[in-house]
Amino acid sequence: EGNPYTWWVGKANEKHYYWGGSGPGIQKCACGIERNCTDPKYYCNCDADYKQWRKDSGMLSYKEHLPVSQVVVGDLDRPGSEAKVSVGPVRCQGDRNYWNAASFVTSSSYLHFSTFQGETSADISFYFKTSASDGVFLENLGNTDFIKLELKSATEVSFSFDVGNGPVEIVVRSPNPLNDDQWHRVNAERNVKQASLQVDQLPLEIRKAPTEGHTRLELYSQLYVGAAGGQRGFLGCIRSLRMNGVTLDLEERAKVTPGVKPGCSGHCTSYGMYCANGGKCVEKYNGYSCDCSKTAYDGPFCIKDVGAFFEEGMWLRYNFHSPGTSVKDLVSRTLLSSADPEITAPDLSLNKEELSFSFSTTKSPCVLFYVSSYTPDFMAVLVNPTGNLQIRYNLGGTKEPYNIDIDHRNMANGQPHTVNVTRNGRDIVLQLDHYPPTSYSLPVTSDIQFNSPKALFLGKVIEIGKIDQDIYKYNTPGFTGCLSRVQFNQIAPLKAALRPTNASSHVHVQGELVESNCGASPLTIPPMSAATDPWHLDSASADFPYNGQAIGDGVNRNSAIIGGVIAVVIFTILCTLVFLIRYMFRHKGTYHTNEAKGAESAESADAAIMNNDPNFTETIDESKKEWLI
Repeated sequence: EGNPYTWWVGKANEKHYYWGGSGPGIQKCACGIERNCTDPKYYCNCDADYKQWRKDSGMLSYKEHLPVSQVVVGDLDRPGSEAKVSVGPVRCQGDRNYWNAASFVTSSSYLHFSTFQGETSADISFYFKTSASDGVFLENLGNTDFIKLELKSATEVSFSFDVGNGPVEIVVRSPNPLNDDQWHRVNAERNVKQASLQVDQLPLEIRKAPTEGHTRLELYSQLYVGAAGGQRGFLGCIRSLRMNGVTLDLEERAKVTPGVKPGCSGHCTSYGMYCANGGKCVEKYNGYSCDCSKTAYDGPFCIKDVGAFFEEGMWLRYNFHSPGTSVKDLVSRTLLSSADPEITAPDLSLNKEELSFSFSTTKSPCVLFYVSSYTPDFMAVLVNPTGNLQIRYNLGGTKEPYNIDIDHRNMANGQPHTVNVTRNGRDIVLQLDHYPPTSYSLPVTSDIQFNSPKALFLGKVIEIGKIDQDIYKYNTPGFTGCLSRVQFNQIAPLKAALRPTNASSHVHVQGELVESNCGASPLTIPPMSAATDPWHLDSASADFPYNGQAIGDGVNRNSAIIGGVIAVVIFTILCTLVFLIRYMFRHKGTYHTNEAKGAESAESADAAIMNNDPNFTETIDESKKEWLI
C-alpha cells in the first residue's frame, strides 16, 4: 500500500526507499525499472514473497545520498520469513581535472597561458567560490578584439567580447549573493550566430549576433586568469577551467607563480577549530576571521564574554517577534523551528531548548532567566531564598510546574557560576559549573512542546497576565549582580543589547545596562589524564599535548608570559646574591700569617726577620762588617 517495510539511511540521516539500479524518489528496484521482476505486480523481486530465495542488487550512485550508514529490514516477524543484506564498499571515481584548482590570494595575482584560439567559437566553463564582491576571472586581448569574464558585483557575472563590431556584454543577475564562499558554475559560449551566459541553474542569457559584420575573434596576447592590465583580479578559488574542451592545468602553473596557490583547501580547513563557542570560520585571502554573530561571545576567536552588571530593579526583555514580523523572517533570525511557514508567530512551538549563561550574585531570592509564552507555558531559572538554584518548567499536562532543585550548593556566594540546560523532548540535561552533567526527565503526563514562546526576561519578569506565584515573590526587589554570555538557542539577548545587531530592535532594557565581565566564570583546566601526561611514570611513550600548535585562548598565553617573567626575576635575584656573597667574603675574610714581630718598625723585610730571629741577636762587631764595593 505504498508504505515500505525496508529502507536505507544515507547522508544527513535521511531515509531512502529506492534501491540499486534505481534512482531517488522512484521507490523501485532495478527489476522494476527494467520490468523483469519475479512477480510483475511488484517492483522488487523480494516483494514477491516466494518460498524460494529471490535477490535484488545494484549500484547506488547518487552521491548526495551516500554513504549508506544503516539498512532497516522489516516484515520478518512471521514463520519462514528471512532476509540477507550486504552493503559493498564506497568507490569513488571521476575526472581529476574536475578538481584541478587554484587559489588567488591577492587582487594582483594571475596565471598566464598561451593565446586562446577561439576565432569562430568559444566555449568556456569553470567553477568559482569567493567572499569578494568583484574581480576579473579571465581576459584575452587583441588589437581591438577581446574576450573577458568577470564578477561585476556580489550578484552579477559578466561575459563581454568584441569581434570588431563594438563591445558586447551579457550579464546574469542572481537573486542571491554569489560571494557566499560556495561553489558556483559559469558557462559562457560564443559562435557566429549568438552568445550566451549561464550561472548555476539561473536562466540562460542569450544575445544574437548581428547579421552583418565581423565574426572572427582575433586575439594575440596571452590568456590571463585573474588580474590583467591593472584591473582588480579575482580573489578566491577557480577550478575545472575548460576552454573549447581543453582543461587548463591551474595547479601546475600555480606551483611556480607567486600569489597563487594550487588547490582550494582554504585557511578554515586548518585553523577553523580556533573559532570557539560556535563561531563560524570565514575565509580571508591572507588568513581567516571568526564570525561570532550567532554566539553570545565576542573577540577575534569568539572567546570574549559579553556580560553586564544589573543594579537592583533592572531588567531586560527580548521579544521573539515584533509587530508585522513574518514567521519566515523570525525563523531566519532566531532559528525557532516551525512546521508550517504560513502560521502566525504565536503558533510557534519548541520541542527542544539550549540555554547557557554564567552569573554571580550575593542576594536571594531572584529571577535569573525566564521565557514567557502566549499560553501558560514557561521556563525559568531561579535562585530560591536559601541561595540554591532551581530550574522550573511548565509545559502543560501537570497540575504543578516541574522543578529541578540543586539543594546542596549555595549559588548566592558572590562567585561566578555557569549554568547549561538542554531539553530535547522529555529529557533534560543540567550542567552546573564544571561538575558532571545530570539528567532529568519530565513527568509522563507533561507535554513536551513549549507552545508559543513570547518573550525572554533577564533579572526580572515584567509580563501581562498571570505569573507563577513563586516567581512573583522572587520578582521583588529583583536580581542584583552580573550576567554573562547568555544564549537561548540562537538568541544572545545581552549581546543584542550591548552590540548593534539585527536583533537589537527586539530588546528593551529598563535601567542603565553597564557592560562587565564580572559574571564570567574563570577558565578551569581539567587535570591531564595519565595517558597524555608526559610526566606520568607510565607514559614514557605519550605524546606531548602541545606540538607547536597555536594557543587557542588568552589564558594559556598569559600564563606562559607570567611564568617567563617569574623565571627571569628569580634568576636575576640568584645572580645578585652570588655577587654580594663573593664581595663580602673578599673584604671581611680572616687569615693567619707568621709575620715577624716588630715588622711594622723595620726598614725592610730582611730587617724584620733578623730582629725576630735569635740567631741574629748578638752584637755584630763593627770590624767584622763587610762592605760591598
